[in-house]
Amino acid sequence: MKREREKGLLSPPDKLPLLPVRDIVVFPYMVLPLFVTREKSVKALEEALAKDRLIFLVSQKNLTEEEPAIKDLYRVGTVALVMKMLKLPDGKIKILIQGLSKAAIKDILYSTPYHLVRVENIKDPFLTEITLEIEALMRSVREQLERIASYGKLISPDLMFVLESVDDPGRLADLVASNLELPVEKAQEILEIFDPIERLKMVSDLLGKEVQVLTMQAKIQSQAREEMTKTQREYYLREQMRAIRSELGEVDERSKEFKELRQKIKKAKMPPEVEKEANKELGRLDQMHPDSAEASIVRTYLDWLIEMPWSISTPNNLDLKEAKKVLEEDHYNLEKVKERILEYLSVHKLKKKIKGPVLCFIGPPGVGKTSLGKSIARALGRKFVRISLGGIRDEAEIRGHRRTYVGAMPGRIIQSIKQAGSNNPVFMMDEVDKIGVDFRGDPASALLEVLDPEQNSAFSDHYLNLPFDLSRVMFITTGNVTDPIPSALKDRMEVINIPGYTDREKLKIARAFLLPRQMEENGIGPAFIEISDQAILQIISQYTQEAGLRNLERELASICRKVAKKVAEGKKERTKITARNLSQFLGPPQFLPDEEQERNEIGVATGLAWTEVGGEVLHVEASTTPGKGSLILTGHLGEVMKESAQAAFTYTRSKAKAYRIKANDLNEKEVHIHVPSGAIPKDGPSAGITMAVSLISALSGIPVKKDVAMTGEITLRGRVLPVGGLKEKALAALRANIKKMVIPYPNKKDLVELPSYLRKKMDFVPVKHMDEVLKVALPKRKR
Repeated sequence: MKREREKGLLSPPDKLPLLPVRDIVVFPYMVLPLFVTREKSVKALEEALAKDRLIFLVSQKNLTEEEPAIKDLYRVGTVALVMKMLKLPDGKIKILIQGLSKAAIKDILYSTPYHLVRVENIKDPFLTEITLEIEALMRSVREQLERIASYGKLISPDLMFVLESVDDPGRLADLVASNLELPVEKAQEILEIFDPIERLKMVSDLLGKEVQVLTMQAKIQSQAREEMTKTQREYYLREQMRAIRSELGEVDERSKEFKELRQKIKKAKMPPEVEKEANKELGRLDQMHPDSAEASIVRTYLDWLIEMPWSISTPNNLDLKEAKKVLEEDHYNLEKVKERILEYLSVHKLKKKIKGPVLCFIGPPGVGKTSLGKSIARALGRKFVRISLGGIRDEAEIRGHRRTYVGAMPGRIIQSIKQAGSNNPVFMMDEVDKIGVDFRGDPASALLEVLDPEQNSAFSDHYLNLPFDLSRVMFITTGNVTDPIPSALKDRMEVINIPGYTDREKLKIARAFLLPRQMEENGIGPAFIEISDQAILQIISQYTQEAGLRNLERELASICRKVAKKVAEGKKERTKITARNLSQFLGPPQFLPDEEQERNEIGVATGLAWTEVGGEVLHVEASTTPGKGSLILTGHLGEVMKESAQAAFTYTRSKAKAYRIKANDLNEKEVHIHVPSGAIPKDGPSAGITMAVSLISALSGIPVKKDVAMTGEITLRGRVLPVGGLKEKALAALRANIKKMVIPYPNKKDLVELPSYLRKKMDFVPVKHMDEVLKVALPKRKR
């Protein structure tokens, strides 16, 4: 019977119950316990125990699969002998199995109530002799396993003893692989290598990699221990040196450094609570190891406290005549701003201690808002610092980071004050209307404390965590429009509007500032270039279209560069630029009057719009086609502008009889209003009267006067309501060579703000009702 069992083990049957296993690959000669819980697995085990105790073990591909099908299992597995079985109280079955030989699934006989498969037994190729190469490979595997054990890997001493007596390469490979705790995929890959030499080579490679990993791990641990020991030793020796020097009456470098820090703290003339905190942090630093990370953080914090200008201020230039002279030198016009600065200096001259104003310059790009801040600082004799708020989304940019964060720093307010080296600089914040908001906080809300004269005397930055007095700082913010600025922030600022420049003002600024600057930057003097006034005016009207001066300066720079090139090539004569030869330097004009502006047209009215870059002429077109009396609006109009069009259409219906518009025309015609440049978004109420004029003209057949521009909001009753941006709109009309402008009657008071020459050139017609607009815009009809 014993001989029959041994014979059966050597040649297992080809039909066997299948037991899926997970987390492990069973190799031949491997003895291990398994827990069996799944119903099919229990049935397969019972079948094996009822016969010859043989079962086929195959690993799962997906470890999480509770009821794996045959497709979820690897093809190659191990035939095993169930040596012992024990039923546990919780219903689980614990078995002890021993791997016998490899086999592969050949066919599936059935899968219920358990998997029964036909297997094909796999035997290693027979080796006639153990060559020197094979012997060396086997010895290398044993030595590598010993090295792994020496690094602390848990390898059973019994296994090492067994391996010494194994002379079969395949069996050696299987024994070693089964004890390496390999991933299932890698272990299965070894199991499926049927050549014993190739299998042993792969095991050798895996052992080599494991040795390298363990060697590097041991090296890292050794370095960490050495570094820790070295740090402790240095600290101990340093303390000994300190004690020895103290006994000898000598002062060590660390004591000298702390003495200097105490002197700097005293010299900084900090407020009492700040000085108390600085000395407290200095005491903490004295107790710390100099090389610790926290010591570096505390030292950086002390440096910030010491370098802040707690008591350093710049004396103001209280000479009003000198301040006025500086402002006049740097900027043309801008009388409101200059007057406000001189008022501040006058009050400061009478009262020594006053709070710094918070000014907000609002105007189109290129009108000189930022450069005006520099001029104010020069006129006051103060330091000047500037930051840009455009695109800021993190509140920490204003208030700073708390010191608990790695790499924490103060906010940009405190950084700029430190950079200025004075506690009363002129502090400019550009692009206040372009602050963003996201999950990191609202920077605009953080600015409320900074720009509030009642609160900023004790501004607390998160990094310093101590109050700093900002009440003596003159804050100047700039922006293009006030709409995006939160109302609470706008309320804390004194808004001063800086409108665009007229052509005459641009000519004077170009002569006084822009042209001399570009001549100097391009290395040419008055002896080499001469530009006529007509040429500059032509640049302004035909090569730029802006409220500011940036493009004008770019065009002047382009001319200067071309003249500089001629001078560098050897030309000695002066180059004269006139309106006639201007195109030789700048190319053809970029902006020309539209053809339709040259004659009166039916359904085309000239309106005026305000944009961030100044005023702009807007042609509103209306046309009628057969339809059902509906209104079509095109031209990328906003909601407000669409509502103005609806109001104008309703008013037109109400005035149909007065302008001989037939009722059938209103009910049987489709009215289409279009504002050209459809790709550009447009919105605002000021085009209401323009749309009404265009509609009445299209329906009545009366052409609109080409030399009349208009702006104003319309109501259903025909009342004309006031609008903003009067100066910019008037300048736009003048640039388009339109001399008559219809404005709402309430805007008549704003005419005093316009330059005198503009009032002389333009004919402003204030109107209260739409009937008055139609009298001005439409020629009288012949009866």
